[in-house]
Amino acid sequence: MSALLLAGLLTATGAPAQAQPPTCTNAQLTASYRGGDAATSHRYGRIVLRNTSDQACTIHGYGGLSYVGGGDGTQVGAAATRTSSRVRTLLVRPGQRVVSAVVETSWGPYAGRCRRAHVDGFRVYLPDETRAQFVPHPTTGCRNSRVHLLAHRAYRRP
Repeated sequence: MSALLLAGLLTATGAPAQAQPPTCTNAQLTASYRGGDAATSHRYGRIVLRNTSDQACTIHGYGGLSYVGGGDGTQVGAAATRTSSRVRTLLVRPGQRVVSAVVETSWGPYAGRCRRAHVDGFRVYLPDETRAQFVPHPTTGCRNSRVHLLAHRAYRRP
């Protein structure tokens, strides 16, 4: 029995060891955006990732987020800044959701150096994914990549 414990086939209680669910991929999670409140020059919302598969998976930390436009997915301006937040590994069962809080700053305060551009939506990367999902969200962004209009937090439970 101790050889099996060392091999990880049994837990200390003698029950079979549970395999850790795999890291979530684009094939399992579908991204969307939910708008929220607004304040002077800021809009608050969240990127929502919903497990649309029939298997559980895990997600950890921050994804990637940027505006895209031009009708072809060209990035508009700087990618989102990561706002300091607690990073956790989350189990996402089928049908469950995780969210990343998003803050959008209006281009207005940066009008002199912004170079306004129409935005078609967001490019959303799941943590550890190299391919993105497109989420429609028409707005106005800045072509100047030194102007940061987006910020987001690590994924968490809603």
